[in-house]
Amino acid sequence: MAEKKTTPISVDGTEYALEDMSPEQQTVVNHITDLDRKVRSTQFNLDQLNVGRQAFVEMLSKSLKDPVFEAVEE
Repeated sequence: MAEKKTTPISVDGTEYALEDMSPEQQTVVNHITDLDRKVRSTQFNLDQLNVGRQAFVEMLSKSLKDPVFEAVEE
């Protein structure tokens, strides 16, 4: 007889089977899973933004050191 496949979920170091959880508990697990995905995606985007910002800061710094650039005097 084939074994019933379950989806293991670890909470506070204890393993649970998703299929044995109540519908409400399964919904909470789905929310947690979706939030984890969103956090990873947001961190990925933040990494890109930080690298892009740093590139622009370096471009500005380099252009300010260019002898062709004339500083505006007040």
